[in-house]
Amino acid sequence: MLYLSCFTFPDADAEFDFRLSVKRTCYDTVYPFHVLSGRGLAKIEFEPITILYGGNGSGKTTALNVIGEKLGLARETLYNRSSFFEDYTHLCRYETRMPIPENSRVIVSDDVFEFMQDLRALNGGIDRRREELFEEYLDNKNERDFRLRSIDDYEKLKKIVQARSKTQSRYVRLNMKDNVREQSNGESAYAYFTQKIGEDGLYLLDEPENSLSPENQLKLAGYLEDSARFFNCQFVIATHSPFILALRGARIYDLDAAPAAVKKWTELEAVRTYYDFFNSHRALFEQD
Repeated sequence: MLYLSCFTFPDADAEFDFRLSVKRTCYDTVYPFHVLSGRGLAKIEFEPITILYGGNGSGKTTALNVIGEKLGLARETLYNRSSFFEDYTHLCRYETRMPIPENSRVIVSDDVFEFMQDLRALNGGIDRRREELFEEYLDNKNERDFRLRSIDDYEKLKKIVQARSKTQSRYVRLNMKDNVREQSNGESAYAYFTQKIGEDGLYLLDEPENSLSPENQLKLAGYLEDSARFFNCQFVIATHSPFILALRGARIYDLDAAPAAVKKWTELEAVRTYYDFFNSHRALFEQD
């Protein structure tokens, strides 16, 4: 699905004209001016999956933030912006092929980190409850003098019966409420994306590979491909993960090139570095 068809950033001449018109005299930075024009990135033409590739400082995150700001997309985590951000986005232009769905959003790595921290805190409370249930199990299992005197004692009797008839782990599971499924960090991060990415949406993803193992990066890549192909999603992704760069049909903008250019994923410097490394150790992989 294609909602956003193209996005145009101000070129060097437009940025120079703006600088001449600036009335403010005291400022340390005009960010995001000169970042993308310095990379020669004037226009992005989108596919259902479009990838911005480049090293740190290449401007890929800046481009995502500018697009998200101009489109008014929802996001959870604040981002670095200067007093010139609105001036810059005012000079940007975009075209759509279809109306952008309301559930469209920006998802950045900080969102995932905060989600995992919240999950750890929640699981911490569950761990404490589990320890309490361990002690309760032992107390109930060893109960000898209990007498059922009223209806109020019924719940106590049920727990004593459970403790005597079940293993400790089974007793704890029966009495844990609202338990959060325990997952590794990578599994939790992957689950976050599957929760946030629904059908019919435009999603801007900033380095989604952070916190994901190679295995989970491959799982996420498959999920993104399926979402674009079958569930009317469009993605703009800033990444340097070879697993995500290899997404089928993706248009990749290499922001490390001078000027920025569309390339195949196999032509990218980082991917070639991986290839050369593993190729040089091919014999080790082929040993019995």
